[in-house]
Amino acid sequence: MKLTKARVAALIGAVAGSLTTMMMSTWITGCSDSKADPQDVKKWTQRPRVTGADAEPVAIIDGVVITVADFRDRLNKQSPYIRARYTSLERKKEFLDNLVRFEVLAKEAERRGLGEDPEVVRTMKQVMIQKLMQDEFDNRVKVEDITDKEMRDYYTAHSSDYNQPEQVRVSAIVIKKDSKLADRLAEEVKGPKGQDNRTFRDMVLQYSEDEESKVRGGDLRYFDETSQEVPAEVIKASFALEKVGDVAGPIKTSKGMYILKQTGRRKALARTFEEVQRQIQNRLYREKRTNVMDNFVEGLRKAAKVQVFDQRISKIQVDMTGSLPSDSPMPGDPAVGPGVVPPPGAGPSGNGLMPGTGPEPDLVPGPGSAPTTPSAPSAPPVAPGSPVPPGTAPQPVG
Repeated sequence: MKLTKARVAALIGAVAGSLTTMMMSTWITGCSDSKADPQDVKKWTQRPRVTGADAEPVAIIDGVVITVADFRDRLNKQSPYIRARYTSLERKKEFLDNLVRFEVLAKEAERRGLGEDPEVVRTMKQVMIQKLMQDEFDNRVKVEDITDKEMRDYYTAHSSDYNQPEQVRVSAIVIKKDSKLADRLAEEVKGPKGQDNRTFRDMVLQYSEDEESKVRGGDLRYFDETSQEVPAEVIKASFALEKVGDVAGPIKTSKGMYILKQTGRRKALARTFEEVQRQIQNRLYREKRTNVMDNFVEGLRKAAKVQVFDQRISKIQVDMTGSLPSDSPMPGDPAVGPGVVPPPGAGPSGNGLMPGTGPEPDLVPGPGSAPTTPSAPSAPPVAPGSPVPPGTAPQPVG
């Protein structure tokens, strides 16, 4: 059967999420029917850190063993909402069936040589990078390490972000000298024409003589009562307008006559340190972690032998025809770009496919897969047996 691009994309996630499992399967021999080779089981149960009842198999697929510990770990990595669905024996059987389906698909992908497919290799690298960054930074920088002084200093330095005066936004038709025209237009905008935004913009384009605001449809943007960019007369008249859609004018200024229409209003903003403390803490944590990661990557780059040939890049022609396939990741996506270090918590999508791809209906683990629902209290549900969700390190079997 010929593989379609969609099927290949669906299998990529299975290969990436089952990297360790597939590697083990190359040295564990297959089994016939449901009878496992005792030597295979012996090798498996003798692995370190898996002992006693935890090491007992619940399923063996061509020599790949899923132990009690594996089953429990995979299930417990789901969100509380998902775990609650798998408390009965029948539901647990469905979950195990999905794990088996996952391994069967991974084995078939490996048999077809997809382990050498460039897309699969890139995905594997991305998963390894994610695991590397988690191992390297999860305990190096913690959110609780951000001190109270750091947070207060940030609040003080960025007080304008949390404390702002009332602001108003208006659009204007500006007539520099013709007072009769200004009076006529003011009367028109106070009638039905002024109520329609498109009509007002058309009047701006036709009559306004202020080129800077004209290209924006007359928009003067938000300003407060202390603004130096708008004539004082316009400020006073703008704040006197009570609600969005109200009009005024003509307002005489040194720059001409303004006919105004209010398009927005912002209440004064005053947030105390205590109100934004958690927000600041998270921001500083992200910044500190990003800096540490950047330094780490820069150190690796300096230690590596890197050669860049810019002159060859300039000769590469970018195909601007057509559009991206619907299942393609967006250009510049930091989670999928080749060689891009994923940000904290980034990784393959929860459905086990490349980020931005949709599942192939007949290849997704079936019964027991919980649909996404608004009532889920934590991470979005994922099909059991898929690679673990973003932010969780993929666990090798055993």
